[in-house]
Amino acid sequence: MKRNHILLLFLLTIFTGYSQQFKATYEQLKEYEGIYEYVNKTTLKIAASPKDTTLYAIINESKYKLKAIDKDIFENMSNEKVTFNRKAGIVSGYTSEENTYNLINKKVVFPKEMWYARLNTPKDYKYVYVQPKQEPDGILTANLDKSGLDKTLLNEMMSKIVDGTLPNVHSVLIIKDGKLVFEEYFYEYNKTKLHELRSATKSFVSALTGIAIDKGLIKSKDETVLSYFPEYTFKNLNEDKRVISIKNLLTNQSGLDCDISNPRSEGNETTMNNSPDWIQYTLDLPMIDVPGGKGMYCSGNPIILGRIIEKATKMPLPEFAKQTLFKDIGIKNFVWNFKPDTSSAETFCQLYLSPRDMGKLGLLYLNQGLWNGKQVISKDWIKESLTKQTVMQGVNYGYLWWLKYLDANGTRYNGKAAQGNGGQKIYIWEEQNMVTIITGGNYNSQSPSDEIIQKYILPAFNKK
Repeated sequence: MKRNHILLLFLLTIFTGYSQQFKATYEQLKEYEGIYEYVNKTTLKIAASPKDTTLYAIINESKYKLKAIDKDIFENMSNEKVTFNRKAGIVSGYTSEENTYNLINKKVVFPKEMWYARLNTPKDYKYVYVQPKQEPDGILTANLDKSGLDKTLLNEMMSKIVDGTLPNVHSVLIIKDGKLVFEEYFYEYNKTKLHELRSATKSFVSALTGIAIDKGLIKSKDETVLSYFPEYTFKNLNEDKRVISIKNLLTNQSGLDCDISNPRSEGNETTMNNSPDWIQYTLDLPMIDVPGGKGMYCSGNPIILGRIIEKATKMPLPEFAKQTLFKDIGIKNFVWNFKPDTSSAETFCQLYLSPRDMGKLGLLYLNQGLWNGKQVISKDWIKESLTKQTVMQGVNYGYLWWLKYLDANGTRYNGKAAQGNGGQKIYIWEEQNMVTIITGGNYNSQSPSDEIIQKYILPAFNKK
């Protein structure tokens, strides 16, 4: 038995060593490029990066690394094996989790801008600041000189984004004293291109909840959730579930067994995404706490909230946003397909906006709901939203807003954040009268967004 154990370890060592040594060339990786079938009758693209000689799966606009293990064998970011299949030596599809997907089209072109923060950048690259251009979008611009921000630090930040030290940053914008003073885009992104918000969408749902309550369309945040769904029959129904309130959804304190930080939680987000009805799926979950108890991050909570807004306003959630919040703060160009069912499994019912328009929400909240003299959201709702309601994953939490602090060279700064996977951040810095917006593509991996703010933006306000 001991001898067999030693032999097994020996073989594992050989295999592991071989796997770690396997390195495909860029030309070899290009063999896999194309458009492939994917789950729920959707498609994905496979692309080879000339910058880091890595294969990526591209789902919508999100890029996910595939780590080369052996010839035709890769590992995705969930540590699942992805094996490419061949017919007569030519790649014909791939197999993952015992499912096989066919290659649909080999003719696909990936622009170089996808892989390089700035194309054709010289080795001695030096950033030259340019004041953001005034556009007819309701955002005023100004020069950086009188903002109190540190140009030297921002120059250093730009160099590190461009050379890839700070990877996959798509945009950095700074609004100081009500005016956009810094605006830079990278890779294939620009000021008009819409960017996915991922979970930063939740803070927009919070804002729309407040507006619906302000207008009397939702009577109170204390209304019970189940009263909005008389047509459903839910599993695991008990008295605790019956008293879950709208406020409990806003604070992620529904008590349902749904917690992204707990791998044993029954409310798995991927399972929800692939279910035919996300409302049914989430509200069918068993209760593991009382409503208003432990804060547990659960994407099903704001999804239910979105449907409640639709029922209360008698219109689709994006249309209500268009007629109220977006109209008032000048957001005209957006994409929001709010369909909480299988069709949204890879788009997550998320909102797509330009970074400038993302900044408008931060500016609205910084100004206590006031925009060009109009009270778009009541001051009380803004105050409650940005006040600690619970603690989740060790961080204070309001109404679908994170109440975070960042330390910059020993000085603590308290911020309020809408944030999403990949590095999407809308930060409100009340004491500095500032909003910072960052977008990125570090999906399911460490984002440098907070590091950028800590090292290159906030230190300018440290007391000398």
